Amino acid sequence: MFADKILNLSAIAVICLLVLTAGCGPSGQQTADLRLKFTPQDSTVYKVTTLDEDSIEHKGTLAQSDDFKDSKNSEKVEMTFAQQIQSTDDKGNAVAKITIKELKYSAIYVGNPILDFDSSSVEDQNKPMAKLIGQSYTIKLDPTGKVTEVIDAEQARAAARGGQKANKAALKLVTPDAIKARHTVPALPTDDKAKLLAGQNYSNIKTFDFRMLGANSYEKIYTLEEIKDADAKQIAVIKMNAIPTSQTAEEVHKKQQTGPFAKMFDNTQTYTGQLKLDLTAGKIENYCEKLSSQWIAIDPAAEPQDDKEPDSVQMTAVRSYSLEKID
Repeated sequence: MFADKILNLSAIAVICLLVLTAGCGPSGQQTADLRLKFTPQDSTVYKVTTLDEDSIEHKGTLAQSDDFKDSKNSEKVEMTFAQQIQSTDDKGNAVAKITIKELKYSAIYVGNPILDFDSSSVEDQNKPMAKLIGQSYTIKLDPTGKVTEVIDAEQARAAARGGQKANKAALKLVTPDAIKARHTVPALPTDDKAKLLAGQNYSNIKTFDFRMLGANSYEKIYTLEEIKDADAKQIAVIKMNAIPTSQTAEEVHKKQQTGPFAKMFDNTQTYTGQLKLDLTAGKIENYCEKLSSQWIAIDPAAEPQDDKEPDSVQMTAVRSYSLEKID
């Protein structure tokens, strides 16, 4: 009898061990490990798109006045690149070679297009930005999606150099800051919070400088919505919603208080995003986030009229980032 009890306890222990090693949490909930995995010589093609846009729009009688003009400043970059893992270390970090395959770039200043490039266009093959196609640079990535080092980008920078405006725009795309911003995945948690159950969340802080309107900081809250099976792989679906926060550095906090026009406007904003992470391969399937912030000032002296919009000024800022696995 005693021996039977020992055997039963041993069986229970084995079952518990199997459950734990299968990555299950309480009540059979599955745990998702939200860290990237890197394999030497593995190559993946991604498309990254960024948009930085500010606009001003006048309504009511202001819209008909020659003294007030609607305007827009915008920079949009679409880059398709191949990421080949050169090597890894025992901490899961990787050295990756990035090769630019396709590029679209457009810039608008005060409502006027100043640069427009598309590497797929025959007419653009001899433009300065075309020299970036096929160029490579090397970066170091960690499992939380951060670019910890730009190892070498000199060859790409050399190709971009020149005296035209387009050369300066091309060179800006391969500066260390631009490379880090392009390849860092902002949606992944820190290493100590990488293992989550469905419904759990984590957060980080992002600050935007809106120039004359000051700087705003947001707490980006990521929630693991579900873990689902698709095409012989497990996909973690993570939703992001952001809220304004005062958890900023002192100098940023001062900017928030001293934006000269901020108090003149009513501000509304939305900041959302979504991440799909292939847990089986440890790769990003796609990630997108978009901030849209609007400041509206209505003439307090304007009398309301049913058939006319009141005189007002609306300023809009859009900041967006998306990363999509192509192959």
